[in-house]
Amino acid sequence: MKTIRHYAQTLALSLLALLTLAAAPPLRAQVAGTLDTTFSTALSSGGFFYVTATAVQPDGTTIIGGSFTTVGGAAHANIARLNADGSVDATFTASTNGDVNCVAVQADGKLVLGGLFTTVNGAARNGIARLNGDGSLESTATFNPGTGANNEVTSVAVQADGKIVLGGQFTTVNGTTRNRIARLNGDGSLESTATFNPGTGANDFVGSVAVQADGKIVLGGFFTTVNGTARNRIARLNGDGSLESTATFNPGTGANSFVFC
Repeated sequence: MKTIRHYAQTLALSLLALLTLAAAPPLRAQVAGTLDTTFSTALSSGGFFYVTATAVQPDGTTIIGGSFTTVGGAAHANIARLNADGSVDATFTASTNGDVNCVAVQADGKLVLGGLFTTVNGAARNGIARLNGDGSLESTATFNPGTGANNEVTSVAVQADGKIVLGGQFTTVNGTTRNRIARLNGDGSLESTATFNPGTGANDFVGSVAVQADGKIVLGGFFTTVNGTARNRIARLNGDGSLESTATFNPGTGANSFVFC
């Protein structure tokens, strides 16, 4: 079954071309819509690398996640922070032992990570973790996802109430059945189906999740059903996790290929 790694690999050459352009000297004055040549960094060279996640923090710094070992010549394992000019922030201390597929910035500046990792900064975290603003791993005393996800997390979104929506290829979260869609409480614990119940979930991976202002959740991915109902790669859930009816959200025949962003 195809995963985010497969799709990320198909985009690698495009990314390499973009980075090459970013390193080139400017040929004319910048105008709106042109490439910002003052922003330049370099990922691992030699071998395969990619960036699958970016998140801009309120101070203008940018978190990047993906599959790489160095950024700007400095060792950074799959996650790093860039200053506004593209230089690497040496004060940001995180690293993971596997791919970081997605990053979400909370209102308090903490960072929620999803991916294919099993440790963060040497501590066990299966696919789900939260970092403090300096890149240090948050203690399980305040954020404890338990045994985490049993397969990769490909998308995360933080709600206004602090709850965290997950999408991915997992079928359990903290040992409890959740087929590719789940929601965590603000402390990392899995939310009960009494308040968030996606039923049988998605039948294939969920590549993207977005929370609307009204609390509804938009999904994109490679699935063809959600809770046993036909939805070709696009669906919307109500705030309680139930699938929204086509009477109010009808994507028709949906997309003919995967939706991932």
